[in-house]
Order: sequence, then C-alpha cells, then structure tokens
Amino acid sequence: MIWPALLPWVALTGHTIVNAALLRRLSAGQTSAERIAVLLPLRNEAERVTPCLESLLNQRGVRNLEIIVLDDGSTDGTADVVRAAAPGSTVRLLTGAALPPGWLGKPHACAQLADAAADADVLVFLDADVVLAPDAIAGAATLLRKTGVDLLSPYPRIVGAGRLVQPLLQWSWLTFLPLRIMERSPRPSLAAAGGQWLVVDRAGYERAGGHAAVRDDVLEDIGLARAVKRSGGRIALADASGFADCLMYTSWPDLRDGYSKSLWASFGSPAGAAAVVTLLILLYAVPPLAALVLAASHPVLALWSLAAYGIGVVGRVVSARATGGRAWPDALAHPISVLIFGWLVVRSFRLRRRGLLAWRGRPV
Repeated sequence: MIWPALLPWVALTGHTIVNAALLRRLSAGQTSAERIAVLLPLRNEAERVTPCLESLLNQRGVRNLEIIVLDDGSTDGTADVVRAAAPGSTVRLLTGAALPPGWLGKPHACAQLADAAADADVLVFLDADVVLAPDAIAGAATLLRKTGVDLLSPYPRIVGAGRLVQPLLQWSWLTFLPLRIMERSPRPSLAAAGGQWLVVDRAGYERAGGHAAVRDDVLEDIGLARAVKRSGGRIALADASGFADCLMYTSWPDLRDGYSKSLWASFGSPAGAAAVVTLLILLYAVPPLAALVLAASHPVLALWSLAAYGIGVVGRVVSARATGGRAWPDALAHPISVLIFGWLVVRSFRLRRRGLLAWRGRPV
C-alpha cells in the first residue's frame, strides 16, 4: 500500500512536469515595429546598473525603442553612472519627484516612468539587476502579442547568492499554479508575476489603473497583475532564462533582508502563512527525516518516506531544467530550502509586527 499513499507527491510533481512542458518561452530573431518604452527605476544602483544599461543599448529587432531611466533619490551617484554608461545615447534620464503620502517607492517610480512614456504602445518595466540578451525585448513584445495578454511576466534566470532559496520562486508556481488556467481565469487571486521584468500593453495598463492602483502594495508586481485581471485583462508567465539574467542578491544578508521585507504580504494573513509553511514542511522536509528515524524500526514506512522525498526532488529538478537553474546537487537539498523559507516567513512577520521593515533606506 506504499504507492497509493504517495499520491500527493506524485500529483504535485506531475503538475510540475505538465507546467514545464506548457511553459511559454521567448523566441530569438523576432522583430517589432511597435513603439516600446523600457522603463528603469533606480535607487542607489550605481554598482550594478551599467551591465543592465549596456544590454539595453544592444537590443535589436525593435524599430522604435525608447529607454527611460528614473533616479529615485539615489545618494550613491547612480545618475552619474547612468550618464557615463550611456553618453550621447537615446537614454532619457529623469529625476524622481518626492514620495507622496500613501505611496511606496517603486510603484511611485514606475508610475512616473509610465507617464513619461506617453506615446509607447508597450511598456517594459525592468529592474537594474537584470541583464538582457540582444533579442530579449523584441522576443518579449512578440510573445505579448502572440498570447493576446495584457501583462506578460518573462522570468529571468536567477543568479548570485541564494542557491537554496531563490529557485523556490520558479518551483512554487510550476508546482502549485496551473499556468494555462491562470491565463484564462478572470480571478484576480489566481495571478503571479515577477517584478524584475514586466511587459505590459499600454491600453491594458491604463484600464487597470496603472501603478496608482498598487501605490501602497509591497508586492506591486503581483498587485499589478491582479489589477489587470480585475479590469478584464489577461496575464501570462513565460520562461526567459535564455534571454535574461537577474542578480537579485549578492550576499546572504541581502537575500535575507530582501525576502523579509515582503514575505509577510505574500499569504494574505498570518494564518494563511502558517498553513502554507506547515504544508510545505510536512510534504518536503519531514519525509527525509522520517526515513532516517524509521529506517531500523519501521522499514516500510522508511521506504515510503524515502520515496516521497525522492519524488519531491524530481519536481525540483524538473523546475530547474525548465527555468535555467542548477539541478544538481541543489535539488537534493530541497528539504533544507523549505526550512529556510519557513524561517524567512517567520522573520518577516516578526519584523513587520515590530515595525522594523525597511528597504533601500525607506520604511516598508
């Protein structure tokens, strides 16, 4: 009776496999005649904005491309770095306005950028830690139109610190989110997006209320995707690991603080967070521990636990292969990844309760 008891793990990993096979992907060699604006909000990004800008200046296949950069109160000379990286180019550098009451920093910066790109048909919101391949913008704009959605979230390959934690982002939506159903469903709750790179139809963006609709949302990317759905639009995720790299964090303290600032907002409530974390631990962290503990006294249960662990590892491998991640030996540490994630969730709620959350010098 071992195998029927493994149905939850088989079903979830099977869903991962199906999603990976159906995952939309960018194509090279595409062209676009639309007016496209790449919008780059910057706050203290002097150390890493240059590769991003250089990759934008090397884009091909787009006939009408405008690059607009907004310096959002940087104190590290970010604006000077932008000028040095793009001398005499078509990059337009703006100075951000003071943050109004009721707004968070990134939504306000993105709203200003969108206003500055009044003539664009397609808005491309990009973070400074993303470096694009030459065909990336044309490929993303083409896929936006091919799928007929209003918001496309092309997910880059995540590099840098956090090999145990970062891959959980892609794994989670491949494992638990029915991607094609999400595209067709009008339910705002069935939405996902990655703010590192968003490609948005201008008309759909305005119908959704733009970033003003998510002005105080810590997870403004998911908030914007939900706003698009509420306005009658559609969204889609795509793998862009062959077209973009994202260096989100360069150290464990940066990753810890980055996750802590927003995880509290990911679950709706502390009870929801507790339920999700408990389920993940039961499914993916308990089985290998149980296999060790029960090996001598209950070999059948130990075998069941080992099989559950192995099926979970397979899901992690499939996710890594589908999204440009590292499969081995990282997938074997999947239970540790889940435990670290659980600790980060607890830390996020604790700091939130104490009013200690901040990012880039601003309180959250």
